[in-house]
Amino acid sequence: MHGLVAGLVLPGAASMPVKSALETSRELIRHSYYRYEFATVAVTHALYALEQVLAERLASDEPLEGLIGRAAAEGLVDAETAAGLERCRALRDRLARGVVTSGSVAPEGALIMLRTLFDTVDLLLRPSATAEPAPGDTGGAHHGDRLSVLWEAHLRAPFPESFRGVDFDGVDLVLLDADVAGLVVRELGGTLDGHWIAVLWACIADLDKVVPLIDEEYCVSYFTGLAELARLAAARHLPAATD
Repeated sequence: MHGLVAGLVLPGAASMPVKSALETSRELIRHSYYRYEFATVAVTHALYALEQVLAERLASDEPLEGLIGRAAAEGLVDAETAAGLERCRALRDRLARGVVTSGSVAPEGALIMLRTLFDTVDLLLRPSATAEPAPGDTGGAHHGDRLSVLWEAHLRAPFPESFRGVDFDGVDLVLLDADVAGLVVRELGGTLDGHWIAVLWACIADLDKVVPLIDEEYCVSYFTGLAELARLAAARHLPAATD
């Protein structure tokens, strides 16, 4: 777990309240090894830091959803980053309403969300923050590998806006996206095995169930691509054919 959180660096220019929120979220991820639910709580706690920085940067006390929208409109974050921030916010709101539980996001999926939050806070604290993409993590991916190439493309694709907070037959699309992303990162980093392979196949089953139920073209394309990512990751763990 120490290795997983090593890349979560506290922004040097952050205030003490912001640093405290981010440090707490990082430690929650570290200790999710002992208590799985801490991973989801880590994401929600890091949103405190984002909200503080956005409110100060935009000189506004509007809700976080509005702050994220304004930051994107004013070019402080790009569309991809704004989509990632919205995924985090949507998770917090669904948790607050009791739609999902604190055990909804795997540590790997939460780590991807936290990287977006940490990188965005750091970007916003720079004197001349512009809409540069927040640094993405490809888990040590190599460009020649098809899984790596598709993963990088997926990182650039915004989540379908009109499907935030939507579930099909009990499957939450935002959380399914986050879970598959975390598992792909594990595979690219060489740590997908045992229990996580079984979780990946469960996600593939959920994708097979929900994709035929989606009636919007971009959303179908997004989750079809996610299913391809999941199958490529899982295919590496299928037993070799024998005579």
